[in-house]
Amino acid sequence: MNSSDSPGTLPTRLAGIAAAHPRVSATFWSSAENIEYAELHRAAESAAATLLARGVRRGEPVGILCPNAPEFLVGFFGIAAAGAAATPLPLPAGIRRAAGYPQQLAAITAAAGMRTVLVSPAFAELVPLLAGVNVEFIDTATLSGPHGELPAETAPGLDDLAVVQFTSGSTAAPKGVRLTHRQVSSGLSAIRRGIALDLNDQGGFWLPLFHDMGLFGTLSAILRGIPAHIWSPLAFVKDPARWLREFAASGTTVTAMPNFGYEALLAAVPPEQVAEYDLSRWRIAFNGAEPISHTVVTDFCERFAPAGFAPSTMFGVYGMAEATLAVAFPPLGRAPVFEWVDRTELADDSLAQPVSPERPGARAVAGVGAAVQGLRLRIVDPETDAPLPDGRVGEIMIQGDSVTDGYLAIDPATVADRFTDGWLRTGDLGYLRGGELFVTGRCKDMITVRGVNHYAQDVEAAVSGVPGIYKGRCTAAIDPDGADVIALIAESELTGTDAEALIKTIRERVAAELGLAAVEVHLVAPRSIPRTSSGKLQRLAARDLIAQRQ
Repeated sequence: MNSSDSPGTLPTRLAGIAAAHPRVSATFWSSAENIEYAELHRAAESAAATLLARGVRRGEPVGILCPNAPEFLVGFFGIAAAGAAATPLPLPAGIRRAAGYPQQLAAITAAAGMRTVLVSPAFAELVPLLAGVNVEFIDTATLSGPHGELPAETAPGLDDLAVVQFTSGSTAAPKGVRLTHRQVSSGLSAIRRGIALDLNDQGGFWLPLFHDMGLFGTLSAILRGIPAHIWSPLAFVKDPARWLREFAASGTTVTAMPNFGYEALLAAVPPEQVAEYDLSRWRIAFNGAEPISHTVVTDFCERFAPAGFAPSTMFGVYGMAEATLAVAFPPLGRAPVFEWVDRTELADDSLAQPVSPERPGARAVAGVGAAVQGLRLRIVDPETDAPLPDGRVGEIMIQGDSVTDGYLAIDPATVADRFTDGWLRTGDLGYLRGGELFVTGRCKDMITVRGVNHYAQDVEAAVSGVPGIYKGRCTAAIDPDGADVIALIAESELTGTDAEALIKTIRERVAAELGLAAVEVHLVAPRSIPRTSSGKLQRLAARDLIAQRQ
């Protein structure tokens, strides 16, 4: 057993890494900054001393309002060393959402009972906008300085709160996932074992550090003692091709992103430019946090094969913040697995009936492997909790060493039904086949129209490639007026007769692909559909968007 497998608190794990790998560092490509792990440990202890002097109490959530920069890591580990709970806060996502940002932050800080927030100098201008938030904002630049030994009584125990991770879909009623040091340690160990992470690896991530995949991916690298390469999300979104060049040049072997990230790379790097990249060192390409597309995965593996990208590198997984990220991983060295099932039987009968890919109505569902180390999962009937046999779709439930035992929420009743006999309801639908988990969608994203069930993602997939839909961005939900139709919200720059033609084309495509005529199409401006911190379109928020326009 090595140190990365040993149970330990975040401060003790970082101290061990700083001693064993002092000169290994985290590199921030977007800001040209670097921090070695020995320096990170020293700075974190200094930050902890400052926080204790400011009256931060043991176990209390302390917010972190920082970009992907060294001060995020210093603040994160400093809060942990002070015995408090690090609580990453979302950053404002674009001008269109800035108006609602103070309310969003107020809701999160209220749910957490937060008294203190660490703010990066890069976001100092946000503080006046948050005057209604009743917390103390501490500039991270003031956290450095000399310090003595931290009082022994402040050191957290394994069962003390380490992290409060607000889920990516947080809106007016956010909920914070409570994770202890033991749960975080177990989750990181499961990730390390699941991909055989060793000292020859390097981790590289562009997802925001306040998002669970970005945070725990980065922690997996740091607390293994290997180099961590970190980019800003904006750097990836603005220029995916440049990110890929820097990723390849860094020698990174492991990264993680949702399916749309791989889709963005496909759009940014045409076949004739693939030879300019050397991706032969890329070992693990986590694909998770949103539905995994058969088309995107297949096209990506084919497109980048000449650059040395192996099919077995594409690593489709299932995870969530409540499990310290990792729930199910496929076997190492296996190419992506998809099962083709009948779409109608899947939606109407909750039955995954295998069919030929060429059959009309066939839908590809990604296999994401089996439960990771220390975790158990089962598929149950959402109404009765009765276990279901292979091929039957039900709710995924999980239990294990890395799974949260509760939430922070303004209204505890909103999360009271998430646990049953020690098992956590994930809110996701899926089925098992020979020990392999297949995730089919969210419970809340199943839409029933005129007595027939439809997965929202099936409706979206049918039209996302229609010319005129801005970057294929569209989402489906039940109509906000209560009519027995599906509301399909699509971003588009078209107006007038062109917009009318697009609406007609969308309706015809849905009818042809799904046999569904009860569709009301709403065109909205580009970049107006709300997204989660991981970049997923928010279906319910999009429905509210069109309701406000009516």
